[in-house]
Amino acid sequence: MIRKLKEHQFLFEELVKRDFKKKYKRTVLGMFWSMLSPLLNLLVMALVFTQFFGRNSPHYIIYLFSGNIVMSFYKESTKGGMSSLVGNASIFTKINVPKYLFLFSKNVSALINFGLTIIIYFLFVLADHITFHMNFFCLIIPIVCLVVMNIGIGMILSALYVFFRDIEYLYDIFLTLLTYTSAIFYYVDRFDNPNVRRAFLANPVYVYIKYFRTIVIDGNIPSLAYHGLCFFYALLFLGIGCWFYKHYNKRFLYYV
Repeated sequence: MIRKLKEHQFLFEELVKRDFKKKYKRTVLGMFWSMLSPLLNLLVMALVFTQFFGRNSPHYIIYLFSGNIVMSFYKESTKGGMSSLVGNASIFTKINVPKYLFLFSKNVSALINFGLTIIIYFLFVLADHITFHMNFFCLIIPIVCLVVMNIGIGMILSALYVFFRDIEYLYDIFLTLLTYTSAIFYYVDRFDNPNVRRAFLANPVYVYIKYFRTIVIDGNIPSLAYHGLCFFYALLFLGIGCWFYKHYNKRFLYYV
């Protein structure tokens, strides 16, 4: 895969540039929307939920922001990845190129936007009087795992989208459900039943959100078992995604 990426490096770079430019085409603020959009979402959520969930909770804005940026990154990567094959059918039906290049370009664009948002996130951390410490470097672990998982899920969705266009509407419904079950604006610890609290760990997005909060807000490093869970979700979805692409690779041409 790395060898093929090097062989098609020029095409890959052009795809990333195209996706990035296309997203902000004919906008006044351009790439600043990458930073402004999560801030506006955070403002709305803070106004709505602070009075209900975070009135007496320390660092509630950072708690919200942590969930918001991880979920936004996941949504942008996977939704962009879902349409990567169909949207570039005019290219790979004429030229023999690895089809995962189009998916990777979408994820790189989403990662750039996420990086811009992270800058704003750390500014809010400073403003909330949270001290930076060495544990912050551990945030690279959930970010890398999230990128790998997003690629895997993007592979699954893009393959399904070639054969079933209905997946786009079903996935929008699923994202709504996922948002409300990822504890973005409420505290899982307030559930009395321990089985309910453990059930949230079945949601991989929540697992990575909690990792962010544990490092930034609590100042602690999650356990080795928790790290194992992070790697498990990333490798699981990547493995399934690679199987989809390998199994249906030749059939894509007949359905796009």
